[in-house]
Amino acid sequence: MQQVVEVTQRWLWQVIVKYNICPFARQEIEAQRINYQVCKATAVEDILASVVAECKFLDEHPEVATALVIVPDALADFSDYLDTLDLANQLLRLEGYEGVFQLASFHPAYCFAGEPEDDPANYTNRAPYPIFHILREDELAEALDNFDQPELIPERNIAFARRKGAAFFERLLHKIKAGEPPADNT
Repeated sequence: MQQVVEVTQRWLWQVIVKYNICPFARQEIEAQRINYQVCKATAVEDILASVVAECKFLDEHPEVATALVIVPDALADFSDYLDTLDLANQLLRLEGYEGVFQLASFHPAYCFAGEPEDDPANYTNRAPYPIFHILREDELAEALDNFDQPELIPERNIAFARRKGAAFFERLLHKIKAGEPPADNT
């Protein structure tokens, strides 16, 4: 399980932070305010239970800003992941977490709706493993309020990803999973 966390942390540093995909990630990583939960379950019900348990953990630990539920052994098919994400969102509403937490999604085969699978822009949400990122809505709103033109973040990321190309990100993710040192290319 530690290896899964280490790969995820390398991905965060070498993709999300280095290329500023999420301009809010660095401060939370450096402050160690992220909880990494590896969910070894393969049944959807158990994965959903892990997501809810992580929300409860966040409720009990206000010093933790956000959580990643990493699912290395299931949901390899992106459509299965999306179905589970929909169920997780419904479950969060039923558990009374609507307006408290929201889920962001990352997956090795992430593909934005209506976009071709080979569009490099998909790499802004591609990760080494399926991940359910639980965000505190109040902290997210505050971060967005204090950021100049946050609505331009996705556009900037898409332009950057398309400029770099899919092959760049494929090599980078391969190196991250293999534990190889990052290339010094920007």
